[in-house]
Amino acid sequence: MTLLKTLWIRSSFILLLFSLLIFEISCSSDPETIVEEIVQEDPTTDQDEDSADDTSGDDTSGDDTSDGEGTVSSNCPQGGTTFFSESNGLISVEFENTAFNGDWELRNDADDVSGDGYMVWTGQQRLNQPGEGKATFLIEITTTGTYQFLWKSAFRMGDNGTEHNDSWLRFPDADDFFGEKGNGSIVYPKGSGKEPNPEGSSSDGWFKIYRSGNNASFVWQARTSDNDAHDIFVTFSEEGIYTMEVSARSSFHGIDRFLLFNKDSFTRQEALGMADSFSAQSDCN
Repeated sequence: MTLLKTLWIRSSFILLLFSLLIFEISCSSDPETIVEEIVQEDPTTDQDEDSADDTSGDDTSGDDTSDGEGTVSSNCPQGGTTFFSESNGLISVEFENTAFNGDWELRNDADDVSGDGYMVWTGQQRLNQPGEGKATFLIEITTTGTYQFLWKSAFRMGDNGTEHNDSWLRFPDADDFFGEKGNGSIVYPKGSGKEPNPEGSSSDGWFKIYRSGNNASFVWQARTSDNDAHDIFVTFSEEGIYTMEVSARSSFHGIDRFLLFNKDSFTRQEALGMADSFSAQSDCN
C-alpha cells in the first residue's frame, strides 16, 4: 500500500506541474502572434511573395513604354523629334530649321532671304538618284484637304536659270501627291503606282521640283515635268503628323523657305501675303 500511495502522489505531482506549464503558456502568448510567426517562417509563403514582386517588376517595365521614346513614336513618325503646326490651312517654314546631313551648307550671302540664311547643296549632283542628303520635315495637319506647295529658291551658280535650279521632293505618307496644270492635266511621281508620270526625272515617289527663269533672285515657285510645268499639290485626308522629305539633285540650288496652303482657303497671292506668319515648331513629346 505504501508503494502504491507513493506512486500515486508522484503521478499527481507530475500532472499538476504539466497543468501549470500549459496555463502559463496560454496566459503569456497571443495565439494570433503565434500563428503569424509560424506563417512567416513558412518557406512556401516567402516564395509566393517573391513571385508577386516579379509581377510588379513586369508591370513597371510595361509602364516605361508610355514615356520618353514611347511618347515620340506615338506622336510622330519614327525618328522624328519636332514638328511644324499648320494653322488655319497655312504652313510656313524656314528651310534651315531641321537637321541636315551630307553636303548641305547654311549660307547668308543673299539679301532676299529670311531667318538665318538659306541651305544649298554643294556636293555632287544627283540627277537620277533621289534620297542623297535627305532632310525631313514633320508637319501637323488639323485642317484637312489639298494643299499647294511652294518654295522660295534660287540658282546659286552661273547665270543659266535651267541649271542648278532643282531638288527632289516627296510626301511618303500623304494621301495624294501630284502635279496639276490650269487645264486640269495631272501627273504623279514615278514609283507611286499612279499614271501619267511627268516628263523628265522622277523615281520612287519623288518629284523633281524646279524653278524657271534667269532671274537669279530667290523666287516663290515649285513645278515639275520638264517643258510642261505642273504646280505641286499634296492631299491630307485626316488630321495627324505627316512627313515631307527633300533631297539633293542639282548642286548649288539654294532654298530659303517653303509654304503649304489649303487651296480651298487661300489663293496663291493670299497665301504669299501671309508667308511671314511662320508655323509654330514643337517637340514630339
